[in-house]
Amino acid sequence: SLGEARDGFGHVEYGASRTTVAQKIVNHLNDAGLNARGQATGQVPGILQRCTSLFASTVDIEEARRVGRKAVEIAVTDGSGWMATILRDRKADGYSVYYDKVELEKAANVARQLPSAWISADGLDVTDDFINYALPLIGNGPPSIPYENGLMRFARLKRIFIEKKAADYVPVNMR
Repeated sequence: SLGEARDGFGHVEYGASRTTVAQKIVNHLNDAGLNARGQATGQVPGILQRCTSLFASTVDIEEARRVGRKAVEIAVTDGSGWMATILRDRKADGYSVYYDKVELEKAANVARQLPSAWISADGLDVTDDFINYALPLIGNGPPSIPYENGLMRFARLKRIFIEKKAADYVPVNMR
């Protein structure tokens, strides 16, 4: 067994398993010794996508922004106990989504699996139906990110200060 790491709900965290196949290979190479300086390392799929915005889908960025707005709207109007959702509009021509909400208790602790109809008969690939489902989510190229002094600039926030209401904070060790 490769060992399974689990989240707070008991769901398997596939990218965080204690010993992945990649980790077994890296460990073997390092134990055997490499005829090179340094040690073997490995990349878990998804790491690069989480550490840089250069690989982000333009569709995903826009949908994340919109579902975030929907979540705030739900929190303000309905309070807690809800989760914002993105649903594909099957009635629309082409790719279209709408935003809604679901009771948190109906969504929590529920894991949706990739439909078996989207996995090839030999289990080693995905079907054209999956490709047709996934392609619109990818978008048409990398996001447009402005650069300033050689660094990506994501937001320019306006500093708005409010009247201070809390007492001055004194760290425990200094009280």
